[in-house]
Amino acid sequence: MSALTSMVADTGLEVVDLFEDASFAGRRLHDRDVAMQMEGMHRLARAFVESPDTILQELVNSAVDLCGADSAGISIERENKSDAEFYEWVATAGEYAGFLNATLPRSPSACGVCLERGRPQLFRVTQRFFDLMRIEAPTVTDGILLPWEVGETRGTIWIMAHGRGEAFDGNDLRMMLVLANFAAMGVRQQRQQKLLMEQAMVGAASGMANELAHRINNPLQSITNIVYLAGVGGFAGDAKTLAEELAEPIKRLSVLAARILVLPTAANRQE
Repeated sequence: MSALTSMVADTGLEVVDLFEDASFAGRRLHDRDVAMQMEGMHRLARAFVESPDTILQELVNSAVDLCGADSAGISIERENKSDAEFYEWVATAGEYAGFLNATLPRSPSACGVCLERGRPQLFRVTQRFFDLMRIEAPTVTDGILLPWEVGETRGTIWIMAHGRGEAFDGNDLRMMLVLANFAAMGVRQQRQQKLLMEQAMVGAASGMANELAHRINNPLQSITNIVYLAGVGGFAGDAKTLAEELAEPIKRLSVLAARILVLPTAANRQE
C-alpha cells in the first residue's frame, strides 16, 4: 500500500503535488468568461485601495467567480495555535461560506501538507475526514490548494468543487497563483494598517491620560485637604459629616481613574 493510499484510507485526505501530477496537465481547459475575470481583477484592485479590511473576503469571492468553484477560502496559522486549533479559516465563500472562522487541527490537514511542500497541491476530501472532525460538510471531489507566506505568518488559499471531478485546469491554477500573491499582500496590508491604528490609538490615549492626570489633581487635592484638617483637628463635624465631605471628590476621582484604566497602552498593544 502506498503512502498516499494509506493517507486517503486513514484520514480521508488526498493531497497530490500539482507539478508532479501529469494527469492534471492533460486536463481539458474550461471556458471562462474573460470579461468577468477582468472585472474580478478590477474589484480586487479597488478593494486594496478603498477597503483593505475586506480584501481577503473579496479574494475568495473572486476565486469562486474566476475559477467556477463551488467553494473558496483562505486559511492562516493562528497566532495562539495549539495542535487541536492550528489553522483558522479567515475568509470563506460559496458552499463553505458558513465555515468562516472555523479552526482545524495541525493534523490531519491538507493545509499542513501544502505548507510543508511549499507548492500548489491538488486535493480531495472524502467523508472519512469529516467523520474524524465530527462536522457536516460537502465532500471535496476536486480542489486546488496553494501556500502563501508573510514574514513568519503562513497560510493557504483554496478552491473546491463538490460533486464534480476535474473541475479545474491549468488556467485556474495560474489564476490561483496570482490570487495567492494577492492573499499574502492582503494579509501584510491588513497587519500594517492594524499596527498603524494601534500606534495612533496609543498616541491618542497618551494625550488623554495626561489630560485626565491633570483633572485628577483637583479632587485629589480636595481629599488631601479634608483629611489633613480632620487629622489636625481643624475639621468642624463628626464622622458622618466627614464622610459626606469626602464623598463628592472621591466619586470624581473614581470616575477619572476608571477612564484611565480602560485606555490602551503600549504594553496592551504588544500583548
